[in-house]
Amino acid sequence: MEPTLELVLEWARQAARIAVEMQTHNIEKRYKNGIELVTAADTAVEDYLLGQIQRHFPSHSINAEESGEQNKDLEHKWYVDPIDGTINYAHGLPMYGISVAYAHHGVLEIGVLCFPSLKEEYWAVRGLGAFRNGEKIAVSEVTSLKEAVVATGFRAYLIDTPRSNINNFIRFTKEAQTVRRLGSAALNLAYVAGGLVDGFWEVELSPWDIAAGILILREAGGIVKGIIDQDADLLSGKADILAANPKIYPQMREILLQERAAQA
Repeated sequence: MEPTLELVLEWARQAARIAVEMQTHNIEKRYKNGIELVTAADTAVEDYLLGQIQRHFPSHSINAEESGEQNKDLEHKWYVDPIDGTINYAHGLPMYGISVAYAHHGVLEIGVLCFPSLKEEYWAVRGLGAFRNGEKIAVSEVTSLKEAVVATGFRAYLIDTPRSNINNFIRFTKEAQTVRRLGSAALNLAYVAGGLVDGFWEVELSPWDIAAGILILREAGGIVKGIIDQDADLLSGKADILAANPKIYPQMREILLQERAAQA
């Protein structure tokens, strides 16, 4: 039995129902590594998703945010972020989602993003296009950065370091039409895929943050690569990524490279 889009969608929808139900309670919160917020829902949703994967595909490897890597058959690997946008979730904001992706021989095959409070689902199967709520989507056709809406995010532990991303943020506020910070890498990638945002960059993202979004964005006609090393394996560890429509991508990368050189 091979994974199917229908099966992964079923899991993501049930995971979303768990998250929505738990958000109505005084949810337990804690911090990992001293700064990263985790809620009881992160754990509950991940436990559900990993349970489904292990029941249906017990030999498959998994890389999940809360429980880390479970290396078994590396030809088959899952990437799970139970709640991307945990801070939003914990504060009752709707910009959070469940992210599940499956890769075979290192190639992403299925990606599903479910944003229950926004009533939006994004999905893709390699070679078959990208969809939002069942309708095919494509990246925007904006050609000028001056007319572009771009998005980013920040790692709290990098704020007082040269990799804080603040200088990039300041530069893009001058070069683009506007910069948005939605608080969820998965949502940013989905919105670039759907043409709602024209480009997105962020530093030190984890594989579970971006795996599903990468496939969806690429299937929607977008480009997503490493900012510096464009041939980097974005799922092998922490990644600095740039995602955009094909016209905006080189313009954004030039600015990011300029800012990096200025900080060297």
